[in-house]
Amino acid sequence: MRFQAFAAASVLILAGCSAGAPPTEEAGAVEVAAAANAAGEGMTAAATAPRLEQLWVQEGFEQPEGAAIGPEGNYFISNVAGESSARDGNGYISKLAPDGAVLMLRWAEGLDAPKGMTVLGDTLYVADLDRVVMFDVHDGTERGAVSVEGAKFLNDMTVWNGDVLVSDSGTASIHEITPDGAELLGASADWDRINGLLGDGDRLLIATMTAGNLIDLRSADSEDIIASGMINADGIGLVPGGGYLVSSWPGQIHYVSEEGQVTTLLDTEAEGVLQNDLSVFGDVVIVPNMLPGTVTAWRVARD
Repeated sequence: MRFQAFAAASVLILAGCSAGAPPTEEAGAVEVAAAANAAGEGMTAAATAPRLEQLWVQEGFEQPEGAAIGPEGNYFISNVAGESSARDGNGYISKLAPDGAVLMLRWAEGLDAPKGMTVLGDTLYVADLDRVVMFDVHDGTERGAVSVEGAKFLNDMTVWNGDVLVSDSGTASIHEITPDGAELLGASADWDRINGLLGDGDRLLIATMTAGNLIDLRSADSEDIIASGMINADGIGLVPGGGYLVSSWPGQIHYVSEEGQVTTLLDTEAEGVLQNDLSVFGDVVIVPNMLPGTVTAWRVARD
């Protein structure tokens, strides 16, 4: 499933893609905004926007960034545990129960700066700087790694049409991870500081940090911008009943309607609570908070 180049624009090689670090504050300071928190042009309230109801908050992580769900309904959380681009071997994966209880803090270890993850079959795939490391989803046994040649900052992962994909924020590109290695799926200047990926049927949803775009990609000749302005966009989730959730890592969670209207449901930037690689599983939203080192679960609710 290779397109090789989705756009004619040249690939951008970017630097300094790691997230900043606002002051830490307890997660208890987080409050859900019932109405939109305007954040610039286009950030208008939508009458159909859902609510986020907090289910639980779990503490004790070290710069948690990504989330994935296992076949038994447990959650995997990646811990950077150091600089976002450091090759220090301090990174690890935690395993949580559906209610947030920590089943194993260091379920898998020996990573550098793990971020996005995805599960296909009985394998957990983890983006780790310039390689993707694979683990047995049941017992955490490492199953090898695939290096991505030329990668600068591998970030989010997803499964699309049976293929494992990883974004590279440093080169505005997407790569496919295969049994034989990594292959370039596509690269475009339009994907400046690409971050979130989410496979959804015949389309691939993409979030970018520079313009804060949510993009609907279906083929080399079919790419539409659903919404813009969600600067530093990170994770993407599908909302039951329609629409999307998009996190911006400095502290926002946005709702995007099917028509592209953006409503900011949550803004914790002033409190120093980051909203990183948001993932939606059913009606449950899992968000690692790199600072202050928590993982928060929300339920999507509508009136």
